[in-house]
Amino acid sequence: MIKFNNIKYQYQAQDFCFDFNIDSGSLVAILGESGAGKSTLLNLAAGFISPIEGDICIDNNSVINVAPHLRPLSMLFQEQNLFAHLKVVDNIGIGLNPGLKLSSSQSQSILDICQQLGIDDLLERFPEQLSGGQKQRVALARCFVQNKPLLLLDEPFSALDPVLRTEMLAIVKELAHVNKVTVLMVTHHIADALSVASHFVFIEQGNCTAVEKISVLNNLHINSKLCQFVEAGL
Repeated sequence: MIKFNNIKYQYQAQDFCFDFNIDSGSLVAILGESGAGKSTLLNLAAGFISPIEGDICIDNNSVINVAPHLRPLSMLFQEQNLFAHLKVVDNIGIGLNPGLKLSSSQSQSILDICQQLGIDDLLERFPEQLSGGQKQRVALARCFVQNKPLLLLDEPFSALDPVLRTEMLAIVKELAHVNKVTVLMVTHHIADALSVASHFVFIEQGNCTAVEKISVLNNLHINSKLCQFVEAGL
């Protein structure tokens, strides 16, 4: 369970308020106009910024006073943040140990996740030798190998072509299910939300107070709020 308990934050003249719960195992698409507060929500969860009021709990434990690198979560940005001087295996392993002093079980975990992602034949390559999609798989492997209960995705696949983006989202959905990971995913693509998300969050002018379930009945049925976003082209 992820809880945002009356979280309040202020940036310049904009006030933000987040107050909602997310069930464990959910894949939540975060939707809203540019500047509404989608990335702010993720940055608060990650600890990159601090609220002026409220609490954030992950599995019933407050993380408000926990440093970002100690929080039980991983995060993937649009930029993969791969280290050009490190091979793929080390770019993934650094998520487990910054000094790359890995145990045999950790090395096996890297191999296992790479096999799931279909990149086990790329372990000895450097980032410059990879395609954009391969780089994203490596960055995703670094997230999942950490075995954290929460994964934050800040539009990591937005620069990919539609076919590759759909493929990456399907991989995220499958790995999240297999590894029992809760996912918060910022996206501007309604199709992404409808294809993989179990729930969605709407953020308007810095406010969100509910997480709603995406339902599919007969033909695609979505609530009126989501229809408004579809019609607006968001």
